[in-house]
Formats: sequence, C-alpha cells, structure tokens
Amino acid sequence: MTAELLLEVSKSFLFVIAAVLPILNPAATAPIFLGLTQGASRQTRESLARRIARNMFALMVGSMLVGSYVLEFFGISLPIVRVGGGLVVAAAAWQLLNAHDASDERRTALAESFTPEHARRRAFYPLTFPISCGPGSIAAAITVGVALNDARFSISLARMGGGVLALLVIAVLLYFAFRYAEQLLRPLGEAGSVIFLRLSAFILLCLGVQIVWDGASELLRSLLA
Repeated sequence: MTAELLLEVSKSFLFVIAAVLPILNPAATAPIFLGLTQGASRQTRESLARRIARNMFALMVGSMLVGSYVLEFFGISLPIVRVGGGLVVAAAAWQLLNAHDASDERRTALAESFTPEHARRRAFYPLTFPISCGPGSIAAAITVGVALNDARFSISLARMGGGVLALLVIAVLLYFAFRYAEQLLRPLGEAGSVIFLRLSAFILLCLGVQIVWDGASELLRSLLA
C-alpha cells in the first residue's frame, strides 16, 4: 500500500509540474515584474519576490483543493473567470506597454516613492494576480484538482500531496526568477532591456485578449447550444 501511495505522489507531482509550470512560466513573467517594480530597490524586489511566491503558492493550492467548490457555491463558471481575468491581464499589460521610459530624475523619484509599504500593497494585486498567477493558471489548478480526486480517500490524499509539493517547487522557481530578473536582463543593456520589456508587455496583452476570447467563445457555444 505504501508503494502504491508513493507512486501516486510521484505521478501527481509530475502531472502538476507538466500542467501548471508552462502556464505560470516564471521566466516569461520576470521581465513584467521588473517593469512593474521600476524604481524599487534590490531589497524591496527581493521582499516582493518572496511575497509573490508565497501568494502564488497559497492561491494555486487553494484553487486546486477547493476552487471548483467555491465557483459552484457562487454559481460562477470557468468561462466567466477567464473573461474577467483576461480583461484584468489586458489592462495591466496595456498600462505597462504605454509606460514612458524613465529619466534619471524620474528614476530617483520612483525609487523614493516605491517604499516597502507601497510594495506590500502591490504584492498581491497586480503582481501576484493577475501577472504571476492569472485566470489561466487558476483555471488549470481547478482542473488539475478535479483530475486528482479519487473515490478512495488515501489515493486522493496522496495525489493532492504530490500536487502541493509540485506547486511548492514552482513557487521556489518563481521566487528565484523574480529575485534575479534584473541580473538576467543585464546582458541586454538598457536599450535591449527596454525593447524586451515592451515585447513582453505586448505578449502579455495578447495573452489577456486570448484568455478573454477563450472564455467568450465557451460562453457563446453554450448559448448557441
């Protein structure tokens, strides 16, 4: 029985890694994090990276374990979550895409205004949700949670344990990607970093529109049916 449970833990661990990591994609969201924390000190970014990783882990675990029950309780469907969340993602990306390049004086002003308290207020919204952990990730976590359920309680517990362990590993990867985002982009230089940030913002905008389209398409199909 122990061997069977360990096998279920291992299988669910790999399943959640394969299903969730490509959607969260910490390496792709790290430049967005860097752009939205312009003016923040290195210590503030490190603190934010820890908070975002913790928030993401808690949000994804909650979505995986009880997300489907919460949506059912409030009568909210996954397509509605995708439409609402996609609009938020698109709005954040549009703001970042149209941000002006900061001069030296503006960088100094930003650094003075980006206090630890200000960073804490932004840690969950928009840096955790929807930038780091958007509606697509939450929908994936809810779907994974449904797939991991089993009629046997011990099997379900083992699978959920493997899933939680996988989300913990992803949270650690997210932390390191955000903490060292500036070092990762440094080889590009200032001009290259600006171009890369603009491209990342545009891709994020397209992703938000795609999420809205996916949710709206599902709603239209259900309406026509």
